[in-house]
Amino acid sequence: MKADLASELQFFVLIARLGSLSAAARQLDLTPPAATKRLALMEKRLGVRLVNRTTRSISLTNEGETYLAYATRILADLREMEDVVSSSSAQPRGLIRVNATLGFGRTTIAPLVSDFAKRYPQVQVELEVTDRPVDLVEGAFDLAIRFGELPDKRLAARRIMTNRRFLCASPRYLKAHGTPATLADLAHHQCILHRQNDEAHGVWRFTHKGRVEVVKVEGGLSSNDGDIVLGWALDGHGILIRSEWDLAKYLESGRLRVVLPDFALPSADLFVYYPQRRNQTARTRAFIDFLIEAFQPGPAKEIAGADRP
Repeated sequence: MKADLASELQFFVLIARLGSLSAAARQLDLTPPAATKRLALMEKRLGVRLVNRTTRSISLTNEGETYLAYATRILADLREMEDVVSSSSAQPRGLIRVNATLGFGRTTIAPLVSDFAKRYPQVQVELEVTDRPVDLVEGAFDLAIRFGELPDKRLAARRIMTNRRFLCASPRYLKAHGTPATLADLAHHQCILHRQNDEAHGVWRFTHKGRVEVVKVEGGLSSNDGDIVLGWALDGHGILIRSEWDLAKYLESGRLRVVLPDFALPSADLFVYYPQRRNQTARTRAFIDFLIEAFQPGPAKEIAGADRP
């Protein structure tokens, strides 16, 4: 393949991923007119329009969608070919594209990337944080770090850390409103709702003595941001579901308490996901191993009242 054709494919995939010709131009250090001319030359050579352009946005034509699908696949094959050839290198090198959740990526993964870069200076890491899961294959990511399992059969996964979830509330709230003794009691409490992806609003699922129990809860406060809802619970506004990763220090200090510990919630284990490929690169293996090492043995402290399965 000609180098200029590979460059064209990368250019078009970048336009589609960013959804903006000017944004792609900035990332490639091109002027907007130069990027527009480059796209126009591609369309002229192919004899079709790839992109519908307006003053505010762009969208792909049917031909553009087809071109993007092939371009993504071809570039992935090229990367895999180079990875296989270079995988025998003793020192990991090259680019890794990593996706992580917004808050967790910023506070936890970014510092780990910094440490990884010191250990493997010949590996370049491009970390992108998003509030929603991304399509690793279409987005040309090597790895994604997410809590909970992703239902995508094109991906393989390794568990980085076990991470149970619990109901919790502040002592101030429990003193004012009482401590629930059964799931039915939750109907009489203010519940702080964390909206995540497409989960049903205010529906909490528990397992108790081998049975699944579903409860519809209500509350005056809700947010799609985990740090925000945790802050509301600390301020005494109600009962919240959070994972032990988030709760450990607050339970230890007594600022939050576990309620209804006999009722188990679905876990929020931390996984690293990656596209299923025949050969995994040395740099990818090194990064995954680094993550697992960093998170072991996981949260070491037992959570009071929550040591039951």
